[in-house]
Amino acid sequence: MAPRQKRRFNRDNPRNASSELFKRLTKLFSGPIINYRAQAERQLSRRKMDKYRFRSLSGQQFKKTTHNPLDHLHANILASQGRSERYADFNQMEYTPELASALDIYADEMATSSELQQLLKIDCQNEEIKSILYSLYNNVLNLEFNLFGWCRSMCKFGDFVLYLDIDEEHGVKNAIGLPQHEVERIEGEDPTNPNYVQFQWNSGGMTFENWQIAHFRILSNDKFAPYGTSVLDPARRIWRQLTLLEDAMMAYRIVRSPERRVFYIDVGAIPPAEIEQYMQKVVTQMKRNQVVDQNTGRVDLRYNPLSIEEDYYIPVRGGTSSKIETLAGGTYTGDVDDVKYLRDKMFSAIKIPAAYLSNSAETEEDKTTLAQKDIRFARTIQRLQRSVVTELEKIGIIHLYLLGYRTKDLISFKLSLNNPSKIAAMQELEHWKLKFDIAASATEGYFSRQWVARSIFNLSDEEFLRNQREMYYDRKFDASLEAAAAAAVEAQEAAAGAGELGGEEFGGEEELGG
Repeated sequence: MAPRQKRRFNRDNPRNASSELFKRLTKLFSGPIINYRAQAERQLSRRKMDKYRFRSLSGQQFKKTTHNPLDHLHANILASQGRSERYADFNQMEYTPELASALDIYADEMATSSELQQLLKIDCQNEEIKSILYSLYNNVLNLEFNLFGWCRSMCKFGDFVLYLDIDEEHGVKNAIGLPQHEVERIEGEDPTNPNYVQFQWNSGGMTFENWQIAHFRILSNDKFAPYGTSVLDPARRIWRQLTLLEDAMMAYRIVRSPERRVFYIDVGAIPPAEIEQYMQKVVTQMKRNQVVDQNTGRVDLRYNPLSIEEDYYIPVRGGTSSKIETLAGGTYTGDVDDVKYLRDKMFSAIKIPAAYLSNSAETEEDKTTLAQKDIRFARTIQRLQRSVVTELEKIGIIHLYLLGYRTKDLISFKLSLNNPSKIAAMQELEHWKLKFDIAASATEGYFSRQWVARSIFNLSDEEFLRNQREMYYDRKFDASLEAAAAAAVEAQEAAAGAGELGGEEFGGEEELGG
């Protein structure tokens, strides 16, 4: 590599902390990038804030004047220890078939797609940016195959960490998964910038900036902040109880369910001191066979599998002969109501309808009830999808910035995943249909269009005026299409009339030519 190229590589390499690109990306992602505003909008926001006598838009005046880096050390240690315990429980919980199936259902619903609907929808007015993002998400990140695993890991642990392999010319080249239990999110450590975030990989001994890591997290509960909360976390206590109860039930069935026999052995006139030795001899004779080794001549007492293990031997005397009685086995071996109770509570904790996980007759529900539960579960899936879409948009912003896009182009797109519930989509369409019917009947001599737009559709005055202009353009365009169609029909009729005139009066082309 030539010296000039080497200097340029060191200056533009995003992995070099002293490069200009590294510093620009760090500065860009040290603030709320999703709240990016133009200059006029920023001044308007400041005037609105000054009206309520707020002195700053970033809240700098509320920060401490002094900063001690050891303030959060003890809290971070306790938080890391709690994360390790939670992740260990989540790994063990996956061995429960119901919970493993629940994670698969969550991931399937979040990453659903069909031939008519792509996995990820990109809404952008700029076709060039849309094409770049389509190549990023489908060719580079390969979401069609990777998104299922990413969503499953995020639902399982509440967090999923990706390292972004970045090139200064081609943008994001690859995304590499990191072990989430080894990566710590560091925020609030900079006294001058409350939005500055870093990530520390403990076993790797590396520290990454915010733009080098995509942190997928479920922020449904703030008790584990700044980390996410797993969908399995509400079921941790119930899962422990259910596991203990199942183990106790199996142990009870193994120990108590077999029938036992009571052997009453007549000891006759044997002295009391020798009764125990005599009983041991009887037990040994009944449970073991004497086998003589033909090579050595030694006697080997081997266990007889045909005899009964763990029986009761009671010595009797006084005219009572030896006898054998049978004791009944355990009477509660078929009672599993307490297990079903805890299993139902676990299903409630993971927010998945029991009919999705169990095929027993007890879980058969009415179609109306199941449809309502499907809609409720779809809302949970949509909340989790928003967590995934947020980080995917962050990756798209980084990619566009590396390719040279700036200002509004960085946030000119919007991503969305498919609605997992067709029933919810149909319900939404029915809701809109009812709104349209009410609006059509309300404008017939009762209310104005502007009132209907404001009261029923919640449109502002600016949106109503823009909608009216668009409707005017649509009708003008429809009128031009109708005029063009009418002109085409007139031209065809004129051509047909000219043909008939030439054939009748002038005898056709042959007679005219003759």
